[in-house]
Amino acid sequence: MTDTIYLSPPDVGPLEESYLVAALRSGWVAPVGPDLEAFESEVAARVGTRGAVAVSSGTAALHLALLGVGVGPGDVVIVPTLTFVATANAVRYTGARPVFVDCDPRTGNLDVPLLTELLRRLRARGERVAAVVPVDMFGSCVDYTALLPVCREAEVPVVEDAAEALGAAHRGRPAGSFGRVGVLSFNGNKVLTTSGGGMLVSDDLPLLARARHLATQAREPTVHYEHRETGYNYRLSNLLAALGRAQLVRLTGMIGRRRHLRDWYAKLFAPVPGVELVGAEDAESNCWLTVIRVRPDSSGWSAADLAAHLATRRIETRPVWKPMHRQPAYAGCESLLTGAADSLFAEGLTLPSGSALTERQVATVLSTIEEFLAARSEVTSA
Repeated sequence: MTDTIYLSPPDVGPLEESYLVAALRSGWVAPVGPDLEAFESEVAARVGTRGAVAVSSGTAALHLALLGVGVGPGDVVIVPTLTFVATANAVRYTGARPVFVDCDPRTGNLDVPLLTELLRRLRARGERVAAVVPVDMFGSCVDYTALLPVCREAEVPVVEDAAEALGAAHRGRPAGSFGRVGVLSFNGNKVLTTSGGGMLVSDDLPLLARARHLATQAREPTVHYEHRETGYNYRLSNLLAALGRAQLVRLTGMIGRRRHLRDWYAKLFAPVPGVELVGAEDAESNCWLTVIRVRPDSSGWSAADLAAHLATRRIETRPVWKPMHRQPAYAGCESLLTGAADSLFAEGLTLPSGSALTERQVATVLSTIEEFLAARSEVTSA
């Protein structure tokens, strides 16, 4: 039986091993250490911000970022409905209330004109909108050229959820550098992984200092253990930071492999009616996940049909994120919707996209899709 071909498996090898062994031999096994400080500096340099704070997960980074911009109980935070649940969960951690906004059907990213309308409605009701959290979906940046002026005019800070987008850019500016603070994720399925981890990146050094303080149990700088407020155990370990440093060395090459794979998918599906790549026109994407959209009325088959066929060869696929307004945990939350996220959830499919996929695995995926398309073509022409 063949091994499963996963969507986005970790891409690690000898370089990562050498960094980890060096960190172990250095004696810095505890949560702090020189690799942690170096990792923060190196990621900040890559993103183009003045500083960074590495933490245990992207969710932890989101929580601290929201606290850093002043989000608290009773506030409203605008979140895209098409996102992973962590974006909304972090809002609830602060005691604030998420309000969801729909996506651009072409990219899956936040619909900026709809955001403008939502801000107007909320302000007219006297709501305090404490933050907007745009999410850079599937490795492509939101249209920040349009979004940032809207948020500036409304005097609402932007917390950029760039968890999926390290290495991507918008008009040459790196993902994570937009707004007051950006958030990265280094989960095992991301382009760059530290096994589990995340990071805040920002030019706002006082905000980062506050995040670092809260992430270390809010311990005061005294000889004994002194705590004047509730903190969190959120810091990344030195060992995981060492892994991240090795991954960062290889980041450009790993993104290149993902882009190459997306190009293969683009060629494969180009002549197929009713199928398009979501965000395919974005040349600055890191191509974290390649997503196709299948319109059954034109194609004669559905995304679920292709997923089922690939599953017979142990090839992993998934629908795109189920919209937050359809999640039981967020039933009843306020939303401004066009139906775009619902449609993308129904018609979208993520395909294997990892840089660790071997040439043989890539060939298997492509040939299995070709086999499916050929069979469907025969059915249609019969």
